[in-house]
Amino acid sequence: MTRRLVACIGVLVVVFVGGCGSQQPQKTADRTCTGKVGHKQSIVVWSHSGTVTAEGVELRRQTAEFNASQDEVHVQLVFIPQAIYAHTVQQAAASGALPDVLEFDGPDLYYYAWAGLLRPIDSCIPARLRADLLPSLRAQGSYAGRTWGVGVFDSGLGLFIRPSILRQIGARIPQGPADVWSTSEFTTILHRLRAAGYRQPLDMKMNYVTPAEATPEWFTYGFSPIVWSAGGDLINRSTYRTADGVLNSTASIRALTIMQSWFREGLVNPDVNDQAFVRGEAPISWVGHWEYAAYHQAFPNDLKIVPLPRFGPLPSSGMGSWQWGITTSCNDGEACWRYLAFLLRPQQVRATTQVNGAVPGTYSAVRMSPNFEPGGPEHPYVELLTDGIARPRPQTPAYPAITAAFAGAILKITKGHGVRQALDAAVGQIDGNLAANQYYKTSEP
Repeated sequence: MTRRLVACIGVLVVVFVGGCGSQQPQKTADRTCTGKVGHKQSIVVWSHSGTVTAEGVELRRQTAEFNASQDEVHVQLVFIPQAIYAHTVQQAAASGALPDVLEFDGPDLYYYAWAGLLRPIDSCIPARLRADLLPSLRAQGSYAGRTWGVGVFDSGLGLFIRPSILRQIGARIPQGPADVWSTSEFTTILHRLRAAGYRQPLDMKMNYVTPAEATPEWFTYGFSPIVWSAGGDLINRSTYRTADGVLNSTASIRALTIMQSWFREGLVNPDVNDQAFVRGEAPISWVGHWEYAAYHQAFPNDLKIVPLPRFGPLPSSGMGSWQWGITTSCNDGEACWRYLAFLLRPQQVRATTQVNGAVPGTYSAVRMSPNFEPGGPEHPYVELLTDGIARPRPQTPAYPAITAAFAGAILKITKGHGVRQALDAAVGQIDGNLAANQYYKTSEP
């Protein structure tokens, strides 16, 4: 997940819901894979990566290698320009012209599965591969007790810090999730950094907000762990019928009030040029794995990843990135799965994550990746994704409404609006969407 990808997620799901939100869920076949390709197949695969990105070039290489490696399945890889990807998927779904295999961001999966656009792939994933997948990917690909998507990689979220600067002000350096900073300790560190000459020492990537996207997905991906850490959530996950009492709980209000205080006190760097950390203006950057390469280049001997501060009883982190799914347009699930199984081979996962910098999606590929294996500089991401600390964003078809409401509340909070009022308004928006869609009833078992 890159900054650009984070920004487009909300656009994709919101636009899609606008086109399909009123339809009823459809039944899908229980068994997608049979273990045998029916006959020689040609399948169409859509990707958002783009022909000129490093990730797109690598996917094209892998697809050509797959086509040359066997003669049962031929893949026609189609790159949809990112600027029109959401609209293209929406139109294809409405007209019944989806490709056989579709790439989508993790939170989109729940709406797509509910709407009957995807086929479940439990019958496709062998036990050995399922065990090799990071638990975060297994969780992200699940909805209503079934698996609908599988990813080659996941994302990592935490704090990048300059250890030498923090030691100069007498701050301790967390070694892992067991000894993360409390918010009081973290706030004290920010004030000490200001006293040491760093006027706005915390970069929270506020530059990810653009005029074209007033409520970016970054706000949900990056800041929902604040609520989770405090003991709240974006929706009641036991029923998925209301956000009241969890999003606007006392714990959530308290946690986001702490976050708001950093903005009120001028401790957060606006990072207008996306260079606050690399220019040495902000010694702490709250962001994901996609900044590692640039940050390491700037400070090769003075960079460390630590977990987010703890806002309540639990350490917390975000997760989730792009996945692959087999659509209901695919007539031979086994043929479609053959391609995805190839992309999930350890050497292919390793090759993909070498070019996009994401967290390898399988344990076998992690072991092949010096940055992510135990002792590697990015291994903290793997710990967060495998130790139950990172959690998926709400696994419900209502996610588009949830992320829009929560991101809108965060924007208000950072601008100084009342925290309780902002969260109450978000709850009203979410619960209104749930009621309008009859709580996304499904005929799926």
